[in-house]
Amino acid sequence: MLYTTAPYNTGGNMSSTHNPGRVAGLWYLLLVLVGPLRLIYIPTKLFVHGDAAATVNNIAAHEWLFRFGIVGDLFGAVVLIFLVLAFYRLFKDVDQYLAMLVVILGGVMPALLYFVNVVSDSAALMIARGADFLSVFDKPQRDALVMLLLRLHDEQNTAAELLWGLWLIPLAMLVYRSGPSRSA
Repeated sequence: MLYTTAPYNTGGNMSSTHNPGRVAGLWYLLLVLVGPLRLIYIPTKLFVHGDAAATVNNIAAHEWLFRFGIVGDLFGAVVLIFLVLAFYRLFKDVDQYLAMLVVILGGVMPALLYFVNVVSDSAALMIARGADFLSVFDKPQRDALVMLLLRLHDEQNTAAELLWGLWLIPLAMLVYRSGPSRSA
């Protein structure tokens, strides 16, 4: 059996912007660069375990860093959607159903959780800044509300992590099926 390389031409006529594997790799690299910001860096700099008042004070004192995390979550959600669309483009001819599962489990659903996290973080920031209409709550109550919203963010991240684990199953099946033909 003769193997042709026409669809996967590595010659000079296929630019890197038209190579679905390279496009997916670029999106993945962007996700890896922005992801740790809100998942690791900001919590270690601003959140004090077991101390709501200190956490709220840190958020208020470093509002720009917390806002940067919100923007990072938005950017990460958009990048995640483009990543799975690149994977879809790469694998749709292998198995369209599995490629769609990758898009849904690996992109759409986690991205929706990111967008909800942005709302939670925005509300936490609004409370930490002490908006006038919140004056009916005393400071410990406001601090507790901020902690509730931050914990909600963590729970939503856990849900996204479960989806990140689930999407690896159809992705692995697609990678395996896209390998060289096993027949002679």
